[in-house]
This record gives sequence, C-alpha cells and structure tokens, in this order.
Amino acid sequence: MRATVVGGGVIGLACAWELLRRGAQVTVHDPDPGRSAGLVAAGMLAPTAEANYGEEALRALMLESMRRWPAFAAELEAASGMRVGYRTEGSLLVALTDDDHAEVLRLVDYYRRAGTPIEPLTGRQLRELEPMLSPRVRGGAFAPGDHQVDPRLVLRALRSLPIRFESTSIDDLSTVRDDVTIVANGVGAARLTGLPVRPVKGQLLRLRGAEPLVRHVIRGVALGRHVYLVPRADGELVVGATEEERGADTTVTAGGVLDLLRPAADLLPGVVELTLAETLAGLRPGTPDNAPLLGPLPVPHRVDHAVVVPDKPGHSGSVVAPQPHDQRDGGRGRRVLVATGHYRNGVLLAPVTARVIADLATTGATDVDVAAFAATRFT
Repeated sequence: MRATVVGGGVIGLACAWELLRRGAQVTVHDPDPGRSAGLVAAGMLAPTAEANYGEEALRALMLESMRRWPAFAAELEAASGMRVGYRTEGSLLVALTDDDHAEVLRLVDYYRRAGTPIEPLTGRQLRELEPMLSPRVRGGAFAPGDHQVDPRLVLRALRSLPIRFESTSIDDLSTVRDDVTIVANGVGAARLTGLPVRPVKGQLLRLRGAEPLVRHVIRGVALGRHVYLVPRADGELVVGATEEERGADTTVTAGGVLDLLRPAADLLPGVVELTLAETLAGLRPGTPDNAPLLGPLPVPHRVDHAVVVPDKPGHSGSVVAPQPHDQRDGGRGRRVLVATGHYRNGVLLAPVTARVIADLATTGATDVDVAAFAATRFT
C-alpha cells in the first residue's frame, strides 16, 4: 500500500511511522516542518488535568492514548536511537488563593467521580514535594497519571526514521495518486478539506536556569489566571500557554508574556531569576467541540448520468443512479482519512491517533471507539 501523509507534525509523523511499521510505502508532504504546532507545545500528557466537564468521550480517548504512551516512547527511542524526554513524576495542581483553591477542589471532585486517581494536598504538603513553591500557596492536588514528554525531541526522533519526505505542498487532494491520503496538517486541513478547523493562538515561554526549579509539572491557578510550568532535565522551564481566538496571528505580544509570567511568578517566585530564552506563538487546530476529527473524509458526491433499466418487457423502467464518484479523487476510489483538530492534546493523542488511522488505512476498521470523533459530525 502506498500512503501520502499531508503534514509533518507530531500527528502526521506518528501516523506515518505506524503505517511504515505495517509495511506501507509512506511519503510525508510538508513544505514548512519548522512551523509544526508540536514545536510550540509543552508536551504535557495530562488525561487528568486536561479533562473538562461534558467531555467524557474525549477523556476516554485521552486515557486510551496515555495507556499507549510508555510503549510508544520506548519503541520510538529504540527505532531512532534518540531520547524523547518521557517522564512520569506526575502533575501538581496548585492554587494561590482561597478562591483559586475552591476552583481546584471542584476539579478534584470531578476527577474523583470520573474514577481518575487524584490526591488533594494542603499548601504545606505541596511545598514538601516542591520546596520552591510560594509560601502563599493555599493548596491543590497530585495527579499521578499525568506525565510529560519533550515534543521537540519526539519530532526529531520521528523525522530520523526511514520515512520519505517531500517539501512540496498538496493543495488539491485529487492530485494524489497513492492508495490512501491522510490529512494531518493541523489548521491547514480546513483549506484542504473544508472541515471546520480553526486556529487557536497559544503563546509560550521557555526559561532557563542552571538546574530545574521543580520536578513535577505544575498546573496552577493564581488570582484566577491559569498557567502551567513544565520542567526539563536540563534546567529549561516551559511556561504556557495562552488561548486566543485571533485567526492566524502568531505574533508574540507583551500582554501574552505578562499573562504567563505574572501567575508563574506568583506560584514559583524563582522564575524571575531565570533567563528568558525564547518566546513563541503557535496555532492549535480547534474544532467546534474542541475534539479531534478522525476517520474518513466526508465529501460531496456527484452522479455523471442516470441509466434506465427496464423492470419488465413493455415497462418504462426504473431510473438507477450508477456508483457515485468522489469529487475530490476524480472517481478513482482512493481513500482520504483525516487526523486533525486535536486542539490542546495533539501530543497526548498521537499514539492512539496513529493506531486508529493505520487501522482504517489498512483494514477499514479499528477496535478503538472513535465514533464521537467522526469527521462527518459537522456535515
């Protein structure tokens, strides 16, 4: 089987790798891999802290992908000979004030009712785990099931695999001659497929120090402002991330930096001593329900002509339409699958997305329940 993958980010490359392991000939098309949303991601694998009310189907998919991450990371490191920064210390939910703490406790109650491991902690208990936290921290919780990975290392490892890369852009799916095409180019999928994928801007900071300030991922609320801090082993601290509905704008703004540094410093005062190494902004691919689009592409069809088939001698007959032709593939019957709209969870959902798309590409079916994420749900 020959497969074309449109998009060289974490999702596209994960799909390409899984297809490659199943014996497919895979070509990845990406004219500008340096703009992948994964390069701006913090790499939190957080099926607990990223779960929101009313998103039970998405939460189940996140948990399924989290279950696959240890093997995915180990196999990728073995195949590439490179580390991907997979860490399992867990996350701390941290609240600065009483009001912030009340918000965290509401989340803890939701996680508990959903059956997710979560342990409420006092401010003192939080500082015993992370002594650099502010003495003003009121309380929070420990989420042992939330891990992390370094997306830049993941991308580097995936790009080192024996996958064929093309820097050309695909602007029309009807020009693709391979057996299956996977559209995994994030916000670019909207133009290519007509699906409702919108860009959601996120600004992020990378700070550097001689050694890590904390071991755990910190997901904090300070005076109503949300922030996360993700430590790397080399002393880097990733601080993110804003959520802005500003179209395709990727400008880093002073206001965005302030919105991140202010709550970060309130929770972890030592950040003000770190070097501001990088400021950047990227575009998350969001959908109307902020859940991914996975599976066959819904396309309009046309019928070239109708055929009159006689029912009986002497009868005028019935009008029977021939097999519809796909407008985008010229009637050749080649398949198009989509894997986009992952919003804030692209890195987390990469293993399960790769499995689902490879299943559908090779056999037409998958044992992972993705009915709630069908691309047809908005058409």
